[in-house]
Amino acid sequence: MKYLLPTVGIVAASALFAFSTTSQHAIAVEKSTQERTFEQLDLFADVLARVRNDYVVPVDNAELIDDAINGMLQGLDPHSSYVNPERFADLQISTSGEYGGLGMEVTMEDGVVKVVAPIDETPAKKAGILSGDYLTAIDGESILGLGLSEAVDRMRGKPGEAITVTVIRRGEDPMDITMTREIIKPIVVRHRVEDGVGYLRISQFNEKTAGSLGEAIKALKKEFGGKIPGIVLDLRGNPGGLLDQSIKVSSAFLNGGEVVSTRGRHENDTEHYNAKRGQLLKGVPVVVLINGAAASASEIVAGALQDRNRALIVGMTSFGKGSVQSVVPLRNGRDGALRLTTARYYTPAGRSIQGTGITPDVAISKVHDDGKGNEGQISESDLPNAIKNEQAEMEAAEDTSEMVVEYPPEDFDVEDDFQLKRAVEILKNGTYKTLLAEAKS
Repeated sequence: MKYLLPTVGIVAASALFAFSTTSQHAIAVEKSTQERTFEQLDLFADVLARVRNDYVVPVDNAELIDDAINGMLQGLDPHSSYVNPERFADLQISTSGEYGGLGMEVTMEDGVVKVVAPIDETPAKKAGILSGDYLTAIDGESILGLGLSEAVDRMRGKPGEAITVTVIRRGEDPMDITMTREIIKPIVVRHRVEDGVGYLRISQFNEKTAGSLGEAIKALKKEFGGKIPGIVLDLRGNPGGLLDQSIKVSSAFLNGGEVVSTRGRHENDTEHYNAKRGQLLKGVPVVVLINGAAASASEIVAGALQDRNRALIVGMTSFGKGSVQSVVPLRNGRDGALRLTTARYYTPAGRSIQGTGITPDVAISKVHDDGKGNEGQISESDLPNAIKNEQAEMEAAEDTSEMVVEYPPEDFDVEDDFQLKRAVEILKNGTYKTLLAEAKS
């Protein structure tokens, strides 16, 4: 483990100079990066020994090392972290589509756990947890200042056990929300006929997503007698997931061609991912719904369909997670794994949406204009240590136009889903092709 630190986390600093005296003159000796690294490791060992021997209560060496590694990785960006062996097993289970817990994607902001999005049909969603909620205590015990992994571990437990989470929500008093832990088996794709058009809802991208989407499309074709007049693809609140699933989902709408590219630190790290030929929904008009909680793989799909002029993107600007995390097992997983940011992804037109998100072709809010921007949602750029997007910053400086947002009428019931209602209207009232042409121009 001691060789892990310089390998993945030590960044060369400006040269350090040591001074010695010869004939009363100071001679600056530039130290090599390797020498500097070993000095820093010696410093770490000194601090570890002092904490172990002198801290007010006994401490566990393994936990100290885990926390040190996590601190190093979380200092890089919000998505890099160390996954201990127990959490690594959970991670493998969660991407396969079935795991225990409450069912929400969370991040860390200034030492506080913050909800990115609850997952459909889970305890968190049913209990009313919202994107942007802060979680400050579990069963009356504060989790402020804990690492993200430790906080998540405390939320996990045996199915059927109750858990009370203290929630702080913007503009409201702190509240305690009680949930019952469940084995999370999210239905990742739902379908139905919505006022004469097809509706597809994808809640996350795990190993079951593409297969479930194929089954849902077959079911819709059967309900419409073979030809679907239009599709609303709802990606709102979808926190993302597996890259390969976003490629397969895009293939249902695209007949080959690029979906996304990833670019790492070195030129030869660039990879291009193409859709498979034989789209399942050839010629079917598509409206994609996004919002501030649509992230990662959701943004890959939305960005690909937007750049390829295959769908009209409706809703509010997405979350803006444009980075790729690789899970790197340590000693074949015996020592856990690194969840390390290794690349950024780019839409077919070469856009990086890191920190900026996918901008909708037609901006429609689900809620009344309350002055909170994107429905009060947090975004990638709000997270501490978020990776900068220099490309987008330059473009933003040149573009002075403002996004025009359509809001629901004041007397509109938010439960009636204004965004979905307008998406269906666009498909049915003959404005789809016009709006798509305008978006392309």
